[in-house]
Amino acid sequence: MEIQNHTSAEDGPRADFHYDVLVVGAGPSGLMAAEQAALAGLRVAIADAMPSPARKFLMAGKSGLNLTKHEDLASFIKNYDAVEPLRPMLNEFGPKEIINFAQSLGQEVFTGSTGRVFPKVMKASPLLRAWLARLQSLSVTLLRRHRWVGPIGTSGIHRFRTPQGALKIQAPALILAMGGASWARLGSDGAWAKDFAQAGIPQSDFLAANIGMQVAWSDHMAPYFGNPLKNVRLSVSGAQSRGEFVITKTGIEGGAVYALGRMLRKSATAKLDLAPQINAADLHKMIASRKLKDSLSNFLRKSVKLGATKRALVFELTQPMVRDSNGLVAAIKNAPLQLSGPCPIDEAISTAGGVMWNALTPELMLKSHPGIFCAGEMIDWEAPTGGYLITACLATGRWAGRAAANYVSAKALL
Repeated sequence: MEIQNHTSAEDGPRADFHYDVLVVGAGPSGLMAAEQAALAGLRVAIADAMPSPARKFLMAGKSGLNLTKHEDLASFIKNYDAVEPLRPMLNEFGPKEIINFAQSLGQEVFTGSTGRVFPKVMKASPLLRAWLARLQSLSVTLLRRHRWVGPIGTSGIHRFRTPQGALKIQAPALILAMGGASWARLGSDGAWAKDFAQAGIPQSDFLAANIGMQVAWSDHMAPYFGNPLKNVRLSVSGAQSRGEFVITKTGIEGGAVYALGRMLRKSATAKLDLAPQINAADLHKMIASRKLKDSLSNFLRKSVKLGATKRALVFELTQPMVRDSNGLVAAIKNAPLQLSGPCPIDEAISTAGGVMWNALTPELMLKSHPGIFCAGEMIDWEAPTGGYLITACLATGRWAGRAAANYVSAKALL
């Protein structure tokens, strides 16, 4: 891929460089948008503030790149809070298409026991290298260390700050795919929101999504910090998630927590079932047959099969500890977990909030600024981890890239 380091230019109406489509943000959404525009035969550049592309994507793939979820689209799309706006994009580029996309880049995938889809190599870097090579073959230009500085306008002249100084790039179509407001060190800092506010573009406040929840543990729990808690059921506001999470110094985090993120943010209490494999009636019978000489801890270990961390939680979450059958069943299967809100937003895997859907056309173009499109986490949608995040980022990027190409082509005919 062509990498350019442009020299500075004096302020003025003339642009230093010209492209048909300019993409800002080299994450999954931006790369996909650039590919679609380039496939339409247009001159495309991707500008990114960081020294290398897709840093958050690479970080997310360190523990296994979860590309999508292998399930029917009707079930898949229910995991998003913005179902209707996203539906046409996911209809065109959903789980099956994501799998085909990865395979087209030479990355074989497999589906895990939970339906999550991963590259066989598990890492993100081989897929990214193959993708960047494809973009290079399409003559896409990658502009590193190019920070978009706004303001949002209709002139088609887009301003950047680079190590060599100020720069202006002209492009009739601009696709903004700059991410949300988490993991600022990797480039997703939400700084663009102030430019949108100045332009009067409706936005929702950023909120931490796919984030741990804070719990004020007693000293009793200190030995268990960092321990995974498997096969538990977490419930809040009538919704539940069965899976696992980790006990941290500040609270809890993990897949079972992220799946209920929208509701956990609004609640001060969740309920925890530490033995979802045992129904309440059978647990009552087990308690009734408990030997008098067995301590409660031994009973929980030997009969209920609770590990050390789960046993610690039984005593932590039910104070004072109950001894009757109903109380013990509740302590094991319906323990109250007091929450102190989400962890800081910069620790979040993703964020909710961003550009409101009513500010966008169905093509993801800003209604108030023709020729400027948005994609990915910049838009106000939310989904849990498990492949849903990356799928929607790719789908919105693809949609915006195709729309921008159509916009440029239509302008050329005028």
